[in-house]
Amino acid sequence: MPTPRAYSVKAYSASSAKSPLAATTISRREPGATDVKIDILYCGVCHSDLHFARNEWNFTQYPAVPGHEIIGRVAAVGPGVKKFKTGDLVGVGCMVDSCRTCPDCQSGLEQFCSGMVMTYGSTDKHLGGGTLGGYAQGIVVTEDFVLRIPENLSPAAVAPLLCAGITTYSPLRHWKVGAGHKVGIVGLGGLGHMGVKFARALGAHVVLFTTSPGKTADALRLGAHEVVISKDDAQMAAHAGSFDFILNTVSAALDLSPYANLLKRDGNLVLVGAPEKPLSVAAFPLLFRRRSVSGSLIGGLPETQEMLDFCGRQGITSDIEVIRMDQINEAYERMLKSDVKYRFVIDMASLK
Repeated sequence: MPTPRAYSVKAYSASSAKSPLAATTISRREPGATDVKIDILYCGVCHSDLHFARNEWNFTQYPAVPGHEIIGRVAAVGPGVKKFKTGDLVGVGCMVDSCRTCPDCQSGLEQFCSGMVMTYGSTDKHLGGGTLGGYAQGIVVTEDFVLRIPENLSPAAVAPLLCAGITTYSPLRHWKVGAGHKVGIVGLGGLGHMGVKFARALGAHVVLFTTSPGKTADALRLGAHEVVISKDDAQMAAHAGSFDFILNTVSAALDLSPYANLLKRDGNLVLVGAPEKPLSVAAFPLLFRRRSVSGSLIGGLPETQEMLDFCGRQGITSDIEVIRMDQINEAYERMLKSDVKYRFVIDMASLK
């Protein structure tokens, strides 16, 4: 099979686990029959980007170009593309391909496909080597993995919806959260602040759990009805057995038992953070009220488009701080200190 023609774009990459990200040039394939060529306007900065750049998951290929919260304009389309045209505002999230034929793909759950191709860190079947992400001027993606972005929303503030947004929206929708439900959100970071916004927009009574009393005002501004300081035993006990659903967005080591005790019968505690070490939970709080602990991974393409359309109707975006591309290493250090409200987004015009 002949190697497709390629073109060059400017990008930022890490050359090793210890090196800072720096300017480079990478290759992108010329669009094939069903490909969309995108000029990238903005790219969100996810904690996964930092893990990947520093090989903390032990599968990084170098040079590594992170970035899977991509917003751009269509620059060109292949002759077989039906969904998009030049000039459309589009997005690319955590995936750029999948097998398309397995039961998961046929169900619109491409994130669970064993052949899922990640936007970075997978094998590039077109050019070889690893897939390279959105810290770049442009990208080429098959049209089925390109998303339409509502034009009424700020493009920069939409970028984090493609990871932080769908990661929190998907479990809320899967477990049918809505009016009449009491919902807890654990943690007020990049994921948690989106969880609060979505749960409120879906009609639930929203309670934010945090260890930081200083986050109370912001949680209420974002849509929480109540704030519970989770290290205060009396505050936690006051909510015992009252929650339909709790979404844990933190990636730190956490004893899940106190949160399990807050669930009603048949209530569910869902994890979307990925701590390095296993979490503990006592059996009795689960057994005696038939409570569940579950996990959730981003969302498939249909649900991600549903989420974007919902945000367009509701006027929901992420709270962001826009940075230049050359500020990315500083942003990583600040992210480690939780010094951002609540998501960094790179203005790709700064790469030029």
